[in-house]
Amino acid sequence: MNKADKYYLDNINKIMNEGSWDENPRPKYHDGTPAYSKFITQVFEEYDITKGEFPIITLRNTAIKTGIKEILWIYQKQTSSLKVAREMGINWWDDWNIGNDTVGVRYGETVRKYDLMNKLLNGLKNDPFGRRHIINLYQYSDLEESQGLHPCAYETLWSVRKIDDELYLDLTLTQRSNDFITAGVINKGQYLALQMMVAGHCDYKVGKFCHLVQNLHIYDRHFNAVEEILEKTPLDDKPYFELVENKDFYDYTIDDFKIYNIENIKKINSKLELAI
Repeated sequence: MNKADKYYLDNINKIMNEGSWDENPRPKYHDGTPAYSKFITQVFEEYDITKGEFPIITLRNTAIKTGIKEILWIYQKQTSSLKVAREMGINWWDDWNIGNDTVGVRYGETVRKYDLMNKLLNGLKNDPFGRRHIINLYQYSDLEESQGLHPCAYETLWSVRKIDDELYLDLTLTQRSNDFITAGVINKGQYLALQMMVAGHCDYKVGKFCHLVQNLHIYDRHFNAVEEILEKTPLDDKPYFELVENKDFYDYTIDDFKIYNIENIKKINSKLELAI
């Protein structure tokens, strides 16, 4: 069992057996029914990429490529346009259309507005050992400027370490909220891809990836899927991906990522993917 599968099973069991029920939930299903969930708080995971610890599970399919495309949409295209997202093959944001074919002043628009990506890249290059390498998407002026979903994966903190004359880039992703059965299996992998792109731009090695979630939850309508997951045996396959080469951050495309050991996972878990 890989490290990601162990975290996944441990957290599912903790949510189902020890989690709290929310009250008066904000989200609703398409039929208007309140989307109740069970949740746990302050969940932390750590992966050392140098040791081959990748945050990709084998217990269900993970939309790795689409997740990486979403990262390109937010941090490279720097837009909240749903038209651009759809052109890139990203369709899961359509439910958060605020009426003008955008998700509001959120995510990519916030990155562009405050030039957050370039500030990060320049800071890491010019002052690698600084302790102020942060991108924070939870800007209250943006949230008040327009309607839209508040960012869930809202902050990344970056650090550089030197080991044997090599510089290693570490990343911590912080989320206020995480839907564990759907988006939860995508966020870690896609932000590791962002870490790889930034490291490649700076000519650094990829070090540790950590993930902190304040509210990790499972919606009541996903409980049947949870039962299916708990009946499965983790595969011996160790899925991972890598960049073909280092280049300027804004020159990367989805084709620069090579993904390994996922075909068997897709085959085994195809039914579950449809169930969710």
